[in-house]
Amino acid sequence: MNKKRLGRSGIVVSDICMGTMTFGSMADEATALRILDRSFDAGIDFYDTAEMYPVPPSAEWCGLTETIVGKWLKTKDRDAVILATKVAGPSHGWIQAPIRGSKTSLDRHHIVRAVEASLQRLQTDYIDLYQTHWPDHDMPYEETLRALDDLVAVGKVRIVGCSNENAWGLTKSLWQSDLHGLVRYETIQNNFSLNNRRFEDELAEVCRREQVSLIPFSPLAGGVLTGKYNDGFPTGARFSRYRDNGSRQQMMVDRFVNPKTLESTRRFQAIAAEIGLSVTTLATAWSKQHDFVASTIVGVTSEAQLDDILAAADVVLDAETLAKIDEVSQEIMYPMG
Repeated sequence: MNKKRLGRSGIVVSDICMGTMTFGSMADEATALRILDRSFDAGIDFYDTAEMYPVPPSAEWCGLTETIVGKWLKTKDRDAVILATKVAGPSHGWIQAPIRGSKTSLDRHHIVRAVEASLQRLQTDYIDLYQTHWPDHDMPYEETLRALDDLVAVGKVRIVGCSNENAWGLTKSLWQSDLHGLVRYETIQNNFSLNNRRFEDELAEVCRREQVSLIPFSPLAGGVLTGKYNDGFPTGARFSRYRDNGSRQQMMVDRFVNPKTLESTRRFQAIAAEIGLSVTTLATAWSKQHDFVASTIVGVTSEAQLDDILAAADVVLDAETLAKIDEVSQEIMYPMG
């Protein structure tokens, strides 16, 4: 497993990160613990969770994923695991997390309450990477960063990052950090995949210039790239459950599962077959090969799904394959002119 540095920090992680979003819902506790053990044995030392997991969030489930991860963490050498979690923040209607009310903001009060609860569930006295799950553009960035800065100062958090942020928000936060001498976001966790390359429009350049690392989530485009939606919506799949479940979730379904993404998926499957890889291995290898990416977050609901992901650990795609991928993106997803 290759290693990369998170931003300008001293933390170095495996370039594949195990995401835990489904632990406690689509993957029960016993399955989750087996997945965590196998990924760790394979060389993955970076694990990402959140106070609002598992998804879809509910009052009954909220915090369950951190509790499962905490049980597992107690069986390991704490220094051998790089642990990331998130404070919810406002979801802007996409996902209403039942945490501290529906208008959870990134002020000091909510951040302090969130980190204390996460530390208790995770059964640890520090978090390696603490991230804002959704940006709070109505809250002055200085207040959010001061609260995070205090957590770093007392040793409860090592470094901080953001998630689901845009180019303006990331740049604004970095400016406030410089202006006030506060902790800075070393990472950004956004969606980035073969079917969604929008990060390359502006945010990739911000990351390169400012030495902020992308930790991309959903490299398989919510499972679309596996081909599971090629012939319709299978029972039990994420976007099958999201359909007709409110306007926001339907917007997410339409964004991930549409004629363009399905056609590009078929083309990417053909490219993968040409070089003897599964499309899961291709997509994971492609994601972690970018210079602004530190570690690609993968998520599974069974041990068997780890096989194709772990196969990407040492795969380096050649120039010809990368050119074929770019051609599909330009023809289908992002046509010019």
